[in-house]
Amino acid sequence: MWWRWFPWKQLVSRAALSRGLVDPVKVLSRLESFAQPLEVKEPLELLRAGMVFHARGLMNTGAIQHNMDWIWPFWVERQFDPGDESFIPRAFSLTHINLTHRNWTAVGIPGCDDLPIVDPRGLLTPFWDSWSLDAWMASESGRRIIPSRMDAVEQRLDLDGGFAVVTRCLLDNWSLSSRVEVDEKDDLPCCRMTIRARSDEDAFLVVALRPYNPEGVSFVHDIRMEKGAIGWRVGRHGAVLFDTPADRYRFSDYRTGDVHPRLFEPDRRQGIHCKIGMATAAALFRVEGGAPKNVAVDIPLGGEKRPVGSTHRRPGWREALGGHAALRVPDRRFAFLYDAAVRSLVLHSPGDVYPGPYTYKRFWFRDAAFILHALLCAGLADRAESVLDRFPDRQTRAGFFHSQEGEWDSNGEALWIMKRYCRLTGRKPKPGWRTSIERGGRWILGKRLPAEGGEPHAGLFPPGFSAEHLGPNDYYYWDDFWGVAGLRAAAWLLDAMGDPDLSSRFRRESDLFLECIERSLARVSEVLHRVGMPASPYRRMDSGAVGSLAAGYPLRIFSPRDPRLLDTAEYLLSRCLVNGGFYQDMIHSGINPYLTLHLAQVLLRAGDPRFLDLVRTTAALSSPTGQWPEAVHPRTLGGCMGDGHHVWASAEWVLLIRDGFLREEGDRLVLGSGIFPAWLDQPEPLSFGPAPTEFGRVSVTVTPRGREVEAEWTGEWRAGPPRIEVRLPGFEPVDATAGERSVLLSRGGSA
Repeated sequence: MWWRWFPWKQLVSRAALSRGLVDPVKVLSRLESFAQPLEVKEPLELLRAGMVFHARGLMNTGAIQHNMDWIWPFWVERQFDPGDESFIPRAFSLTHINLTHRNWTAVGIPGCDDLPIVDPRGLLTPFWDSWSLDAWMASESGRRIIPSRMDAVEQRLDLDGGFAVVTRCLLDNWSLSSRVEVDEKDDLPCCRMTIRARSDEDAFLVVALRPYNPEGVSFVHDIRMEKGAIGWRVGRHGAVLFDTPADRYRFSDYRTGDVHPRLFEPDRRQGIHCKIGMATAAALFRVEGGAPKNVAVDIPLGGEKRPVGSTHRRPGWREALGGHAALRVPDRRFAFLYDAAVRSLVLHSPGDVYPGPYTYKRFWFRDAAFILHALLCAGLADRAESVLDRFPDRQTRAGFFHSQEGEWDSNGEALWIMKRYCRLTGRKPKPGWRTSIERGGRWILGKRLPAEGGEPHAGLFPPGFSAEHLGPNDYYYWDDFWGVAGLRAAAWLLDAMGDPDLSSRFRRESDLFLECIERSLARVSEVLHRVGMPASPYRRMDSGAVGSLAAGYPLRIFSPRDPRLLDTAEYLLSRCLVNGGFYQDMIHSGINPYLTLHLAQVLLRAGDPRFLDLVRTTAALSSPTGQWPEAVHPRTLGGCMGDGHHVWASAEWVLLIRDGFLREEGDRLVLGSGIFPAWLDQPEPLSFGPAPTEFGRVSVTVTPRGREVEAEWTGEWRAGPPRIEVRLPGFEPVDATAGERSVLLSRGGSA
């Protein structure tokens, strides 16, 4: 293409130097010197995402710090307050970004791509990257409830019959609560915010339209009252509809200031236009002292309306969750987190699969592999299948499963999850996948570097972008382990499809690939004087080594007690924990719930009880609504990286619970190894299932009986029952005899 030969570097350099600026081309070349040479020079996806993110941050810089008399979202009120622990000095920062409270919860219905989000103080953002609605209380005497400025509110996730976020604020004898959910109205998805206010004096419930969201400014130029004064028209398309007309409407533009201090000033306007894009509006509903006031606000979300007479409909929650693996444990928080996580997986797989409703609302093979695996293990195979059917369309002619250039793990992830789908469901690979599988395997073969030469990276993948935010471009073992797993998966899939020759070739090549990795690891161990696996052959041990755990979890390429795995885990436990969770120095600079659970899974397989502490920490890091951000600020305990509702983290919670009750280990099914010992010291039965395994669908029940515990299981075996090992904590492991369906274990003894 023309930009490959156009002398843009020279022009950019000359323009910058002529104005006394630093040469950006020289800066970039200096940055590249910290990384390994990379074949992809312009990672368009990363550049695009970064530019959008920091463009928002630049707008925040211009809008927020000069207008601190406005009511801002919760993260701004905290992060810009010099008296708050979340405070970040702005100084020479060109962009102001939410780095302390990246927390929100998506709401929605199964099969709907629209995912409104609610922040920790109830601020509702109904559309992706849109304006928001807030609820306040105010009286003419000056009393106020402003949730974003309150030190504490109550927030919870209501799963009874749906998926709703409930937020409640109390101040003296005033109370304000909101409930946000999505339902269908007139055959279209609609976000509903139901607000309830109560006070001991005459006051007003205020529904406020705000030109921002949990990331910062989101421009609003025009707000007009709907006919009949039943709501607003925002821009050309957005509608905000009240179930009852407001008693007063107020409007303001940027030059006048926030609408908040003008709630009780006369205003007969029917709308507002703000050329800056910072229009605000408020609808005031009278609240009589001692009597509650309820207001319902509907925001139609758009989408396709069902044709008249059509029998097709979106599945409800009961239908979407039908047959899923249910969890019953005495720890109510753990059970709630599991139920919330399963529903998060359903919400974020309406056709494609997304690792988040906002910052990460796009497709990546990496996140998809883990999310789909969790859907499969939770018994929701049909939902996973519909996403897998789209994989071939995302593949290039060369066989690359493309979600982002320069990341070489995606082919392994795509092929691995195809195989897991077949193994867990007992279904054969689809004929339509055949070409995609072959191309995907051949791409891995062609991508590898020559095995000759003797360098530590010989036979590995070339340098790639940090798939797991492991650091600068490098020869990442994470990518290589996924490559081995991808070739093994392709071999298995092609064998099942009746192509033994190509299957044998891929299997041989996977063994050769693994030999190259192991040779590289052996050379590195001589240099580092330990067998632990760094992120790449050219890195010392650091937090990036967490990526090398993929050899144990989820890929199980190495045995549970492989010294390389255990030494890597030992390093991470001794050097990379903050507040009991895995702290990722690279980019995230926060505690990672999902990577903490990766480490826990490695310990679980090895029979190391320290996994329990990691699981407890992860549970404690969850929000009141049962969600996790991608990374958690060590001081504020709010999100500091990525999406505030990180679905990969939800997937890992589901997988950890599943593997704790039942997991495959070669030709064995291991039961109960991840059950918490305290759960066996109370009388309630524990159960999980029915859950798919490689051997068939299995349900497990564990019943404490004083000093004895009974473990029972039922299986719909596809080829007869496998070897079953019961590994309850505090009890000797027991191998069940063929045909057994339960064992009784005694404390201090065996069956």
